[in-house]
Amino acid sequence: MTIDITEIMDLIPHRYPFLLVDKVVEIDPNKSITGIKNVTVNEPQFTGHFPARPVMPGVLMVEAMTQLAAILVAKSLGSTKNKEVFLMAIENSKFRKVVQPGDTMHIHATIDQQRANVWKFSSTVKVDGEMAAESKFTAMIKDKS
Repeated sequence: MTIDITEIMDLIPHRYPFLLVDKVVEIDPNKSITGIKNVTVNEPQFTGHFPARPVMPGVLMVEAMTQLAAILVAKSLGSTKNKEVFLMAIENSKFRKVVQPGDTMHIHATIDQQRANVWKFSSTVKVDGEMAAESKFTAMIKDKS
């Protein structure tokens, strides 16, 4: 099953310039998800990071991983219309390859553990089949107030 940008925008609240998942290419609810982010030179972070040699900031790669995980949560729960997903912790992030404009980030996230409203994930970003980044993180799902 694939999920296009229109449905992604129905599932998570992020918008330009902070929506960092372009498409979901595979999903197995309650287990894992794979998506893509096409990195373009027109993105605002590249005006300052770094003008002479644009590099995708590591924190934005982690943000893309967490957004993809939020889509997995939404699909696993059936909906998050009355829920909010909050990041609680980021652990063991590693950045192994420079990501730059023109690259396609292949992002994968797996649910490692779910206890009540706390979910733990492992995630990776690959570019051209090479590991670019990896991270583990924890999120809490809460009812909207």
